[in-house]
Order: sequence, then structure tokens, then C-alpha cells
Amino acid sequence: MKKCIHKTLAFMLPAILIVASHAQASALPEKAQEKSTQSQAVQSQVDQASADKAATQRSKITEEAVSAIEQTQKALQALNDGKTEEALKALEAATGKLELILARDPKLALVPVDVSMVTYDLFADVDTVKAVVKEAKDLLDDGKVQDARLLMANLASEVVISTTSIPLATYPEAIKAISPLLDKGDTKAAQLALQAALNTLVVTTEVVPLPLLRSQHMLAKADELAQKEKRSDEENKQLNALLEASTAELKLAEVLGYGSEDAFKPLYKQIESIKDKVAGGKSGKGWFDELKKLLADLF
Repeated sequence: MKKCIHKTLAFMLPAILIVASHAQASALPEKAQEKSTQSQAVQSQVDQASADKAATQRSKITEEAVSAIEQTQKALQALNDGKTEEALKALEAATGKLELILARDPKLALVPVDVSMVTYDLFADVDTVKAVVKEAKDLLDDGKVQDARLLMANLASEVVISTTSIPLATYPEAIKAISPLLDKGDTKAAQLALQAALNTLVVTTEVVPLPLLRSQHMLAKADELAQKEKRSDEENKQLNALLEASTAELKLAEVLGYGSEDAFKPLYKQIESIKDKVAGGKSGKGWFDELKKLLADLF
């Protein structure tokens, strides 16, 4: 655990990476493939939605929880430096912070102390991803497991939000058990017990598939246009382009494994139905309701 508890990490993988060992015959492109105009148009909304999800988790972090971890680390460092009294004071402070947390909510199982967000974005189309998956399967069939692993490692388009939490069922008692060890002069056992307690911090991850998130925002824009009466020719083109781009994002999500084939079939069917409904400039409300529900179920 780093000193800075409130942190957000973000980096982008700008393209599928080329694996030099078999680049000459690889399905991997030599440079990033461009995203659609519609995808680029909703990117700021996608970024904001991802940041909001991380912020929601970060809002659950409490000062007491952060302090409890910091005091535990301080106690461990003090023991490493041979400062037993300083370690005892730090342990007392950590115990007090944990007791405050439990007093507020005795049934609380996990209390967050750290949230990080990492974004992996894939600049490749469906056909490219399919080709890479096939190549990876061929490598596995040939027993080239590591080459296949390197290929597959790049096939992700997602935001990963990781939350590190204190397990309140075990951590407070583990901290309380340290002082008796120090009272007996067993500093080594106390050090090991403290490190073991820190090692019990729980890391949970939430994965948000970017193609699904992009599709969701595209469909929201398409819904607005579909409800508009007397759309212009340009608006009709925009609506159809959004539906096509949304379908492309869904197909990318499917080939990347963010849902089963059966889960995506109803989505494609709904989009085709909406295309028929909006044909000829027709407008209406509620046409996207079922589609939005089906898409939300995939997150």
C-alpha cells in the first residue's frame, strides 16, 4: 500500500501491440486502426461515465480507514527500527480508528481505503480481433503457449476499477492481537503478524467494457433523434450512422468475450427492429426501451 491512498491511475493502450517473434505473419496491425466518427463523438461521455464510477467507489473511503492502514504501516516500520513503544502507540491509534468505523456500522464487511482506475483501449475492428483470436488458437494448437498469451493479453477494451478494502471481520482482531505479543517481548512474531494483517486487505475489481459503454451512449443519442418529428435528411443519416456504429461496438464486445452469443442476439434484433421503425423519417417514443434494458443487463 502506497502512502497516497486516494489515487487514480489511467493509461491507454493505443493499439494492439505487435509481437516481434512472429510479427511477419501476424494478424496484428502495424498501427492503430481508427475508431468511427460516432465512437469519437461519445468518447468524452464514456470517459466521464468511467470517472463517475471510480468516484462513486472513492466516495466510500473514510479518513478513519485510511488512518488505520497508515498507523498499521507506521507500527510495522517502528518495529523494524526497534521502537517498540512507538509501535504500541501506532497500534492503539489504528485500533481506535477501526472501532469508530465499526461503531457507525457494525454489519459493515469491507471498508475501502484505496481506489485505482486503469483504462485499456483497443484500436482494432472486429475482423482484426477475430483474426488475432484465430492466430492465438493456432499457436496454442502448436504448443506455443507464451506466444499465444502475448497475443491475447492485448485483447481487452475496458476500464478496470480496483478497490482495496479492510476486511472488518478479521483485520481489527488481528491488530488487537499484536500488543500481547509485544508485551511478551516477541517482536519477531509481532512483525510477522502485522505483515500478515496487511496482506489480508481485499482487492475487488469492477470491469466496465468500453464497447458496451460506447454503444450505450450512441443509442441514447439515437433515441433522441428517433423521437424527433420531421427530422432533416442529415439527422436521418446521423440516426442510421449511430445505429450502425452501435452495432459495430456490440459486435466488438461480443468477439472480445464481454457476453455470450445468446446475450447479443436480442440486441441485434432490437436494433434491426428500430431501423424499420425509423425508416422514412418516422418518429416515436419508447422504441429503445427494451434495447437499453438488454444492454444494461450486460454490464
